[in-house]
Amino acid sequence: MSSPPLWLEDLALRLAWAPPWTVSAGLIVVAVVVALVLHFIVVLTVRRWLAKTPFWAALAVRSRNPTRLAFIVASLSLAASVAPLTAGQAAGAKHVLLILFIVLVGWIVMTALDISAALYMRRFNVDVEDNLLARKHLTQVKILRRACAVVVGLITVGLALMTIPGVRQWGVSLLAAGGAASLIVGLALQPLLTNLIAGIQIAITQPIRLDDAVIVEKEWGNIEEINATYVVVRLWDWRRMVLPLSYFIQTPFQNWTRESAALIGTAMLYVDHTAPIDRLRAKLDEIAKASPLWDGKVVNLQVTDVTAQVLEVRCLVSARSAPKAFDLRCEVREKMMAFLRDEVPEALARQRLGLAEAAPLTA
Repeated sequence: MSSPPLWLEDLALRLAWAPPWTVSAGLIVVAVVVALVLHFIVVLTVRRWLAKTPFWAALAVRSRNPTRLAFIVASLSLAASVAPLTAGQAAGAKHVLLILFIVLVGWIVMTALDISAALYMRRFNVDVEDNLLARKHLTQVKILRRACAVVVGLITVGLALMTIPGVRQWGVSLLAAGGAASLIVGLALQPLLTNLIAGIQIAITQPIRLDDAVIVEKEWGNIEEINATYVVVRLWDWRRMVLPLSYFIQTPFQNWTRESAALIGTAMLYVDHTAPIDRLRAKLDEIAKASPLWDGKVVNLQVTDVTAQVLEVRCLVSARSAPKAFDLRCEVREKMMAFLRDEVPEALARQRLGLAEAAPLTA
């Protein structure tokens, strides 16, 4: 480290007459007071001159605590240079203060990331019904913000470890690949790095977004959270399925809201061969038009299969979102079955038995 300025050396000589502990305590108090005053002036200046800039104004407010501590750490480091301490004590104090300063800088960078993400997302509203664009940007920002936070955390820890001679190689391994230690760290961090890279891929290619309706592991649900290493899917019965980010890169799954939230719901009916298809089609049209869940786009009834016993009838209706499509499908099933039961019971599926003619009796 560089030698202290001449004025600090002169101050140390002038204080040589006082007891060491008194001088050290007084220097600590003076250093803290000077740091607080300087911090107050700097924050006040930044807030006054950059008040019209949302990012810097918010950063000045939200990073007030870490910047105040950083000022105190820097001031105490100068005080340790003139305090009546032994060379070992001064070096130890400065080392601890240096590690604290690195951690505080990482804290400030994390705060800046949060502010940037929040300001960017102010332009989008996810509470509207057609929120596809907002969910797209929200997913990108959240994933990239968490990925950047992991990188900043690794760099901060690596720089802090590099200041400690005994574990300096571990710090180097976190910042650059090299040596046996980097191999061990790389193997230990392989799942984390795999999911981190998968998160960046998801943010760029967008196979899933927040609140997307998906089918994973034969379960239907919505994407509730996308974290740095895993995704939380809220299932239809409020259970939560937790999956690694790499799952959505390596495993096929269904995304019902990939391009838009609107969906076509299907309700299957099985009726007798004599069922009046035209009346069923007219009833489905009546049910859809009377339902507030229908979006007014698709309503259709088709015979999709014929077996020896029944006709397979498919009812198609569209809705503005996956939950509404599910509710509309249930409504169509209930009302179509009520119509068959009450008005055309002969159309209900039934079993037919044929009697073979008896052979003539002979004498």
